[in-house]
Amino acid sequence: MLKSDKCFSFVINKSENKVMNKLDASNSNNYEYITKHLEIHILGGIKTNKLESLRITLSIQKPKQHNILRQSIDLYNDNQVEKFVRKVAERLEIGTSVARRTLQDLTKELENYRFILLQKQQQAAAPYHKELTEKERQVATAFLKKGNLLERTNEYIGSSGVIGEDVNRLLMYLIFTSRKTNNPLHCISLGSSGVGKTHLQSKVAELIPDEDKIEITVLSANAFYYFNRTELQNKLILIEDLDGAESVLYPLRELQTKKRITKTVVHKDSRGESKTIHLVVEGPVAIAGCTTQESIYEDNSNRSFLLYIDESEEQDKKIMDYQRIISAGKVNEDEQFKAAELLRNVQRVLKPIKVINPFAMYLSLPSAVFKPRRTNSHYLQFIEAITFYKQHQRTQHVNKETGEIYIETTTEDIQEANKLITEVLLRKSDTITGATRNHLENLKDYLKKNNQTTFTNAEIRRNLRIKESTLRNYNNQLLLEDYIRRIKKAKTKSYCFEIVDVDEYSNLKEQIDNALNSCLSRLSTSQTASKSQVV
Repeated sequence: MLKSDKCFSFVINKSENKVMNKLDASNSNNYEYITKHLEIHILGGIKTNKLESLRITLSIQKPKQHNILRQSIDLYNDNQVEKFVRKVAERLEIGTSVARRTLQDLTKELENYRFILLQKQQQAAAPYHKELTEKERQVATAFLKKGNLLERTNEYIGSSGVIGEDVNRLLMYLIFTSRKTNNPLHCISLGSSGVGKTHLQSKVAELIPDEDKIEITVLSANAFYYFNRTELQNKLILIEDLDGAESVLYPLRELQTKKRITKTVVHKDSRGESKTIHLVVEGPVAIAGCTTQESIYEDNSNRSFLLYIDESEEQDKKIMDYQRIISAGKVNEDEQFKAAELLRNVQRVLKPIKVINPFAMYLSLPSAVFKPRRTNSHYLQFIEAITFYKQHQRTQHVNKETGEIYIETTTEDIQEANKLITEVLLRKSDTITGATRNHLENLKDYLKKNNQTTFTNAEIRRNLRIKESTLRNYNNQLLLEDYIRRIKKAKTKSYCFEIVDVDEYSNLKEQIDNALNSCLSRLSTSQTASKSQVV
């Protein structure tokens, strides 16, 4: 039997004559099957969802005649087929043996074609995996082997079209890279509406291969439980807006913490009997999302790195200048594509490997950090993510007892992690939300610029252009946490506000820097001592 995409044929030997019969499926809504004796059209094609039946609607006639018989029939139902054979023989005045053989041959052709359709559907539904050429693999590997890897990676991220956000974009790229490890990291981008949270996430996500990520806008409550068991393993799950995914926040937290989710449901089998089945979806996964409402997602946010979008005037200027360049047609799109493609290929050549941090015992977080247990775990995992990304620059070791291959963290990895994570730890140590902190720092700058120590609500609304309801929320939180206090003016007996401690945030940053630097000092001391003992 000969097969092609559009036409399937078979040969019938009868006496000395050879008759070629063909199923022509070029028209998906009207298949044609023409023999020497009969002309058949299958209207509406065939269904592929029920292999236990072959129900079709057909029209049948003798060639070049207008006496047409139309019928819906299941070709796997022998009783229906026999009745139809007799009906065809009577109506078209043809032998029952000819009609029966023609329907049998048609059934075989349709069976074969349906299997081809199923195979095509499976191939279309299968995830796309790009196979790197030898040259692409060599270029990506060479990129990973060169020095200053994180710095060069950040430059390429910028070249791919991510404007500004130098620290956040590199942090996000490394967090996305951690999906390939056994302990992936997660992040939530926070900021006001319209500042580019989703844009930053989507642009950095473009640097991750399509086969390794799942982008989600809206999900139903049980959607995650119906993925295949290993379909999500080591994937990056991107949620454009957490407000549209409230129903799945619980399974997301379970995936983050337990690295698997389970659900028990009642299912009816083919005989109508109810059975209890367990749905299991395995992780680990890396999860990223965006929101303007930090306080609402506290349970999810304390499992994630909180990345606050840069809302400064300097960043505004960078973005607007870039928008003008795009509008003027002066963006080198080919250069952007090449930079993005290289970083995607870099992701493809990274292979799962265990990371051991021999310096972990010397590392500790500042006492000011909230929820230190989980934050300490994130800190160590981030160092491991950097080491993992540098796997082509590390010597592979073998565990003599288990035979497992691993690489080790260096002090350089810890230094780079400390540099990148300082802002994250600073935000984790703050008692107010990120939006309120941004407002407070802007307020400090305004008072310093105008050589003032006190301010009024009307003054701040007018000069910092803040809505009355938003400013009231900021003030309530700042008063509650004792960052500002209300003062009554002696002359006018009206109220104004003043900041309790202008230097509190800079002091907190200095405390965190000192804690991280002291860790590095202890590392340096221990390494010096180890070398002296060897000597």
